[in-house]
This record gives sequence, structure tokens and C-alpha cells, in this order.
Amino acid sequence: MSATLSGRRIVVTRPAEQAGKLAREIEARGGIAVRFPVLAIFDADDPRPLQDAAACIDSYDMAVFVSPNAAEKALVVITARRPWPERVVAAAMGETSARAIARFGVARIVVPEGGRFDSEALLQRPEFSEEAMRGKRVAIFRGDAGRELLGETLEARGAHVDRISCYRRGRPDIDAGPLREGLAQGTIDALTVTSSEGLRNLVTMVGATGAAALKRVPLLVAHQRIAEEARQMGFAEAIVTAPGDAGLLAGLEAHFSARK
Repeated sequence: MSATLSGRRIVVTRPAEQAGKLAREIEARGGIAVRFPVLAIFDADDPRPLQDAAACIDSYDMAVFVSPNAAEKALVVITARRPWPERVVAAAMGETSARAIARFGVARIVVPEGGRFDSEALLQRPEFSEEAMRGKRVAIFRGDAGRELLGETLEARGAHVDRISCYRRGRPDIDAGPLREGLAQGTIDALTVTSSEGLRNLVTMVGATGAAALKRVPLLVAHQRIAEEARQMGFAEAIVTAPGDAGLLAGLEAHFSARK
């Protein structure tokens, strides 16, 4: 593999459990991955909604997993009770979530098409059309908060929707001093962020003393919504990449290649 990121110090803000793949890919290209998780994943405060859903999973027509965390947390509980029921269609926002679902023996998984991985893209699938959804029962496995577009749209199309919190997100309790020092010294070459919540946490975690330097660093994000929020927050350069780790890597390589 060519050293397309040679010597570049790139901040990886994925949760600690999910940062390994992107960090390794950066390092394989000669870069230096600075791991700084801006989200921590915890079990839901109340486990009963997930346990209840697991007990009656075969009563649903479709189950949507909004993230790899949702897939992992929910399917551990569900498959501890029984194998995944074949009649229930599983759906994922993207390929990473789909792979997490498949590890639990689920064979039939609906994902967005066209290279865009979000609620809008998933809703364009024929399986989610008004005709297909009318009268169907849908479980949405998610964190303790999030966008309501998917659930509200499916309800408007005639589905009965249960929103099931199976984990909660929080800000990690980690020392931001080394990152602030790198920002102050100008040794951080790029930031990668994969959610708006993570972006807000990042700014909060570096604090007022680090925010100005942070916002001067090129920021690569996986969705236009995140870029728009970053610009509103005062980031000088917010670059939208294709989704997933592959999209972020391609964006990083293109960015630094253009600067040679």
C-alpha cells in the first residue's frame, strides 16, 4: 500500500470500540492515527423495552437497526433467546451496520442504495414505500435519542412503529490535554467526525482554549448535515466524503494529494 498519508497526524473520533479499523487503515498508508473518541456507548438505563421486544420479535414485519451499536446491543439480547426469525426483514442504515447484523446469522438485510447511508436513502427503498408499509409492524432499534424522520415517515405511511432504545450515548471522560497541545503546536493535520453529536462533543471536550485552533484544522465528515453544522460553528474547512471508513480514507487521500 502506498504511503498516501505519510506523516499526517489524523484525529479519529469514532467510539473506542469502533476506531480500530479506520486507525489501522490510516497507519497502513503512513499516517499517524490520533485516537480521540468523542462518544462513549453504554447500556440503556432501562433494559426492559429491549427485553420485551426480544420476547416478541417474531410479531414484527421489519426491524431497523440505525447503527452498528444498535445491531450489537439488540441482537445480543434477541439471539440469546432464539434464532432470528426468517420472516422478519432486517434493515440497516449502511454497510457497517449490515455486517454487524449478519454476524448474528441474519441473512435478509435491506440497505440503502446509491451510496448514501441515512434515513432518507433507506426510505427510498421499495420495502419502505407507502404501499409496502401500510399495516406493518416495525421495530426501530436505536440509541436513547436521535432523528425522528424514519419513524415519523413510516407512521405517516401507515405502519405501527415501536422505537426501542437499546443503548445510550455519552461524552467520554478522557484527558483532552494532549490533543489541545497538538492543536496549539499545529501538529494536527486533519480531523474525522462521523456524527453531529460527536462534533459537538469534540468542541466541548477541547474547551475554549482549544476551540479556535481546532476550527482551523481541515475537518472530514461523512454527511452533508455534519458539514453544515461545522460551518455554522465556525470551522474553516468542512469536507464531505463518501460514507463509512472507505469514504473517509478516500477523502483524506484526495485532500492531501491536492495539497502536495
